[in-house]
Amino acid sequence: MWLFAGLGNIGREYAETRHNIGFEVVDRVEQELTRSTGWRAGKGDYYVAKGVAKGVHGSEDVLLVKPTTYMNLSGRAVRDAMQFYKCDLTQVVVIADDIALPLGTLRLRLQGSDGGHNGLSSIIYELGTEVFARLRCGIGGEFRKGEQVRHVLSKFKADETKRASEMVDQAAAACTQIVEVGLQKAMNVVNVIDASIK
Repeated sequence: MWLFAGLGNIGREYAETRHNIGFEVVDRVEQELTRSTGWRAGKGDYYVAKGVAKGVHGSEDVLLVKPTTYMNLSGRAVRDAMQFYKCDLTQVVVIADDIALPLGTLRLRLQGSDGGHNGLSSIIYELGTEVFARLRCGIGGEFRKGEQVRHVLSKFKADETKRASEMVDQAAAACTQIVEVGLQKAMNVVNVIDASIK
């Protein structure tokens, strides 16, 4: 089973903020798979309260998770979902925002540090390893010193929304591709395409 965990914060005040890009990607994946003929809702369909959608794409089981623990405790939700659904770590993909990447840039990696991201830090702590795939979505890092929190919790500016939406589409497509061809092949495609559009 593939587990895609999109990171973000629950609550209206956090909707559509930079820090919630992981939630948006998971929502887009669910929408796209629902429209495709290859997606069949699994037992329980879409658990809105638990932030989980389970289904099948092609021959692969897919679990979409939006932790309701708030960002800093994301690891608890990912760990619990892995244990409950018996997901192997090699098929876990975490989707998170990244201020170190320019807006619209995607990076798919098989492992790495938390990069100062509290959600990733929590997952690393709870799983006891940095070896899990993560799809990093660039939200831009143009902010004054000491205003990082305000930046990540802000909404995209009017001239950024189109690029942000395109990135969400591209990230959702990358997730689908991971299910279809595996992490390694998807990584080669996603990162090469991303480098060509800089």
